[in-house]
Formats: sequence, structure tokens, C-alpha cells
Amino acid sequence: MFVIILTMIFPLNILAAGESADVKASFIRDRNLWVFINGKEQQITNSGNIYNKPKWSHDGMWILYQVEVPSELQKGELQVEIWAYELESGKKKKIYYDGYSPTWAPNENIIAFNDAGILDISDFKRFYNIATGVHGYTWLPDGSGFLLSSSGDLKPDGWSSAILYKKKVNKNYEDIVLFGGVEHFFTLPREVGLNDNKVISVYADHFAFSPSNRWISFIVSPTASWSMDSNMLCVIASNGKNFTVLDEVIFGVGEPKWAPTKDTIAFIAGGGRIVLGFKNKDLKVQEMPASGTYTPENYADLDFDWVSDQAIVTSRIEEREWSNDFSEHPLPTLYSINIDDNKQMQITKPPGGYGDYNPRYVKSLGQLVWLRGTSISNEDRVVWKANRDGSNAEEWIKNVDQIEFY
Repeated sequence: MFVIILTMIFPLNILAAGESADVKASFIRDRNLWVFINGKEQQITNSGNIYNKPKWSHDGMWILYQVEVPSELQKGELQVEIWAYELESGKKKKIYYDGYSPTWAPNENIIAFNDAGILDISDFKRFYNIATGVHGYTWLPDGSGFLLSSSGDLKPDGWSSAILYKKKVNKNYEDIVLFGGVEHFFTLPREVGLNDNKVISVYADHFAFSPSNRWISFIVSPTASWSMDSNMLCVIASNGKNFTVLDEVIFGVGEPKWAPTKDTIAFIAGGGRIVLGFKNKDLKVQEMPASGTYTPENYADLDFDWVSDQAIVTSRIEEREWSNDFSEHPLPTLYSINIDDNKQMQITKPPGGYGDYNPRYVKSLGQLVWLRGTSISNEDRVVWKANRDGSNAEEWIKNVDQIEFY
């Protein structure tokens, strides 16, 4: 696996640790939603059935979350309700009875979600059908509409490929035409990849615009079972041209991320699910068209985050074969990497039996935050925080599965 970076590298901007005490976090503990505000924890739900990680609204006043409950329509099945929680009032609002991939608009408190292939919008009063035949989507950066993808279909001559569209919306949601009203953006080739390593282009999802909005990254996936082992990270210009395959990626490790202010994308690349072994996962940096490897031999990287446009923090392990005995798994530590000069430094030293996972740089805190646990699947982890160089590390929030900062 490796990290790819596209753009020019500029001098590092240093932020003082603890520069802001205005830190908000929402987190999952024992499958319940909690918030951490002004140094205090508060439990929001007690049903024990929260599904997936929470999401903050653009203004930090609402939290979007999902609840897994028995299906209203199919006996013995489950459905996922979409809810929103308002911090000021403490009010919980049910948005929809069964949907997935809910996201906030980038500039207002409007929620989009997918309902069995129909893209809907909720303004908290009612929901509106926006587009049909939708597999993946993302809001346009100004909130004026969506970039959409339809999935490929199995035909007598094989799979057709995914197609990308744009669809604009206005404030009169009830006037939006469900069928049509879209602009063709790009049709993927039937297969994408590098050299002889290719996948069929059945799905396109996980869209993200670069900081300048000139580029869009997304992941192309084959059939569901195949996608566990191989997908392709791609980029395309916002005018639908210059489509490029970057490299192979898998789900379950660090998701691709653009740098804070530069059109620089980082990701962990390489095929093969983790259960095939903790190995061959190399951290690389690419400034188009040159590239370089940042992971030492016999090591692998699991997750990362940008600290600045020139600095990355990564969770790194020693390579090892997979074992069903979790006590045999390698335990990661955090390393800082300056991509200008390739200076690398181990910045955490967890005690025996513990590893440091999911590093994040929290701008409002001016510090690094990560989860310390006993294995890659351990949910009862402890949130730690430290300065960017790992100094003044301290235990912060106990028993956390996932955490999201505003």
C-alpha cells in the first residue's frame, strides 16, 4: 500500500498545540452516540444500535447519525434509520426510516441520502426525490447539486461500466424532475487499472473534490466480493477530462484524503484484504509524474492523516502473516513524515500489548489524536492526544469505537 501525493510541496506551517480550546467531538461508545464538548462527555442515545460513524453539519450545530432497527417491511431483516441531533436544543429528529450514505450539504443544514437507488434530500420538514438509478454521489462544492454515478449492468457480452453525471438543484425541491435533468459527465472504460492489473468498472463511489475544486478523486470497484481485494483509485478534472488511474486500493485501511489546502492527494494503496497478511503495504509519495517510496522495507502502513501540506502522520506496523490469534498481530506505532526531505520519526511508544491506530490531526486543537487499543478490531479503545511531534502525550477519552471532530 502507498500514499500518493499530487502537487508542489511548500514550507511547513507550524500550529501551536492547544491553540484553541473550542473542540467538539462526537463519538460511538458501546454502540451509542456521545458528544465531547468543553471537556465534558454527554450521552445522546441509549438504544445500543448506532450504525456507522456520526457526521457534523457545516456549522457544527447538528450531528447526523444512523440507527439499526428491525425492518418495517421484511420480517427478520434490518433497516437503518437516519437521524439528526441538534446540540443547542437537545432535539433528535428522525429524517428517514431506511436509507444509506447520508451527507450534509456543504453550506447549509440540508441532508442528502440514498434510498434503494433514489437520491433524496431532506430539509427537516419533508424529503424530496432528486434522482433515480444512483449508486454513488457527492454534493458539488457550492451545494448547487450533485455529482452522481450509476452502476454497470451485467449484459450478454459482460458488464457495462459505471457512468458519472451532474445534476443541479435549486431551492424549489418539489419542482425537480426525478427522471432526467442530468448532464453526462464521464463514462468509465469497461476496465480500469495499471499495466496488467485491472478491474471491471461496475461501481464508482467515494467522491471527493480537491481543495481548489479542480480535481475529483473517486474509487472504482468491481463486483462486491472482488472489491474486497482490489479497487482502483482514480482522479478526473472537474470538466470531465484528464481521467487518470492512480493505483490499486482496498477498503478497510486509510481512506484517500486531499491535503488541507493544496491539490495533493494521499492514500494507502495495494491489493489484498488484511486477512491475507499485514504485508506489502508501502507508503509512497507522488508529485506528478515522479514518485517515491516512504515505507521502510519489512513494514506496512495502516492509516494516516495530513498534518499540513508537507507533513503526514501514519500508523505503521512490522510486516507479518495474518493469524486468527489476535495476540499474534503486529501492533502499530505512529510515525511523522516530512515529504519534503523524507525525514521520518517514530512519535509514539505504546506499552506492551497496545497499538496506536487511526491518527488524526485536529486543527481546532492543534494536536494529534489517535486510538490506542489491543488489536486492529478492538472497539474499546482509548483516545490519546499529543503535540505534533508526539510530545506531551496523554490519555483523553476512554472506551471509544469511532470519533469525529468538528
